[in-house]
Amino acid sequence: MARYIVTGSYTGAAMKGLMAKPSDREAATSALVQAAGGKLKSFYMTTGDSDFLMITETDNLQDMLAALIVAGASGAVSGLKTVQAFSSAEFTAAQKRAGEIAKKYSAPA
Repeated sequence: MARYIVTGSYTGAAMKGLMAKPSDREAATSALVQAAGGKLKSFYMTTGDSDFLMITETDNLQDMLAALIVAGASGAVSGLKTVQAFSSAEFTAAQKRAGEIAKKYSAPA
């Protein structure tokens, strides 16, 4: 399964809602990710440029993107950013493959 790191922020309206009616956002986020066929591995509230960070796993990026569209369309979150994450073993394999590919590449002179 591919892993993705998603960050984003809550809108002002969402923050008002969180104060008025506190809720477990990890549970709500997990349900959304599961509905898209993925798995929420970790969910954190953060400081800095974003309000939350989640790590997801999925076999279907298109379904994960659909879930993010649903979240964005709700008006509760903004600034969603998604990056794919690779394990050390996956990156080591990519380095080895790069070495093989490099033997067949000629840089412009």
